[in-house]
Amino acid sequence: MMSGAVKQRDRAQRRPRADGQRTRGAILRAAASLATVDGLEGLSIGNLAAAIGMSKSGLYAHFGSKQELQLATVEEAERILQDKVVQPALAAPPGLAQLVAVCEAFFDYLQRRTFPGGCFFAAAALEMGTRPGPVKERVAAIQSGFAALLRGFAATALEQHELPAREDPTGSPSSCTRSCWPPTPNSSCRTTPQRWTWPARLSTSG
Repeated sequence: MMSGAVKQRDRAQRRPRADGQRTRGAILRAAASLATVDGLEGLSIGNLAAAIGMSKSGLYAHFGSKQELQLATVEEAERILQDKVVQPALAAPPGLAQLVAVCEAFFDYLQRRTFPGGCFFAAAALEMGTRPGPVKERVAAIQSGFAALLRGFAATALEQHELPAREDPTGSPSSCTRSCWPPTPNSSCRTTPQRWTWPARLSTSG
């Protein structure tokens, strides 16, 4: 058994790590919000420090370079997308219910203005489209993964005869996919009343 002194030392060692993780999480949430307004290229150690009232040296302890900060910000935006959109959809029954759930969750994610500048990934894809490198590649990979998830939901719905046979999940995106995840950087990523009709139309399209 561990002695009381050893347990206290262990707790004391864990506390700074936990505090550091919470601080890093708060920094990245602020960075993701700021990036939708100023862009990932506008995101720097200096302006982020000013925005959150933290010293540059404190931020450098978490991120050694601008690119490291950008990549960590993209990962935080993906974590939020997973939490707000993907996980609620995965909790629904496979097939049409998941497709409807992911559309509703995504529209809610936009309507609630999770990020002040709108859809993080639509903005990032537009901005990084002409800037080759790991940040552009990571944004593209996340977009591709989300589109593949939607196609998978649609494919299951087709197999269960819950969608019209004309829907081809292996080809161009379905109507819901196009509404949820703009395939081109110029596509709008704002919620409109028309888009809110897609879940209802999908649920009665079988």
